[in-house]
Amino acid sequence: MRADDASASPLWKRINATALAVDRLNDLSDFKSSDVNFRLALWNPHTNGVRYLKTLIYNLCAALTPAQLARLATIKNRGEGQPISITYEGQSICMDYLQALYEIEFVSAHMSLEEADVLEIGAGYGRTAHAFLSCFPIASYTIVDLPNCLELSRRYLSATLDAEQYARIAFMTPEAFSRGAARFDLCLNIDSFAEMEAKTARNYLCLIDATCRCFYTKNPVGKYRDASLSTALKRDEAALALEMGLLREVLDIHDNRAVAAQRQKFLAAYRPGDGWSILADGWAPPWSFYWQAIYRRCPAGKAGEK
Repeated sequence: MRADDASASPLWKRINATALAVDRLNDLSDFKSSDVNFRLALWNPHTNGVRYLKTLIYNLCAALTPAQLARLATIKNRGEGQPISITYEGQSICMDYLQALYEIEFVSAHMSLEEADVLEIGAGYGRTAHAFLSCFPIASYTIVDLPNCLELSRRYLSATLDAEQYARIAFMTPEAFSRGAARFDLCLNIDSFAEMEAKTARNYLCLIDATCRCFYTKNPVGKYRDASLSTALKRDEAALALEMGLLREVLDIHDNRAVAAQRQKFLAAYRPGDGWSILADGWAPPWSFYWQAIYRRCPAGKAGEK
């Protein structure tokens, strides 16, 4: 072989002139978080975020049981809206519906959902409602949300559910809900109390205390400041986010002990009232700083944590 046959390819000639230029190799203090390592070993997370997301989804799917895959398959029309998905065992699967699967399995392990009247506060576009109504014989499902979100969930759920399932849903503004007197077997709040003013979240907890038998919540255990995740366009939004919710302590969200240390604060903050006990709680995978808990109203005189 002649020496020139083993010379760098045009691609690596370019890399050696840019990311691996000699003057960039003088300081190795942070090279593993720079273009040097991004060209050698690690996909650049700033430009390969979708690839990392798909890799995460793939790895989560690899841990699913046949029963879980079968349950996902009962939730039809999950591809509405063109989610970022991977294909696993012949199914197109996205992160949103993996989250919904984890949630319905956590809840259904601790209470019966047969003919249940369910309330969801802050439903987003409606993926949780879609999952619950597809997997269980829910009697009714009430969504309480801001007007624009209600319009989005109306459109999405009318496109993904059949007519009989959709007919079980009631859509209510917060104002209408606060005036009502309906009773529910279960209230769900997923990732929205942390985005409300604390007073608003506490008012909802009072309404849950007055109207519900069980309450499931999944929310962050605190706030974070991570410059590597910030963008100039969203700095104002991030500043507002730090002021919202019931748990505003800033912590290292990628430290499992720091997250677990917030458990008692989470459980106390989200308990609807003194007369409620905790059926179960735990880390809410895959996001490092989310916790979940399901509470149940206690018979008179039997309040307690467990």
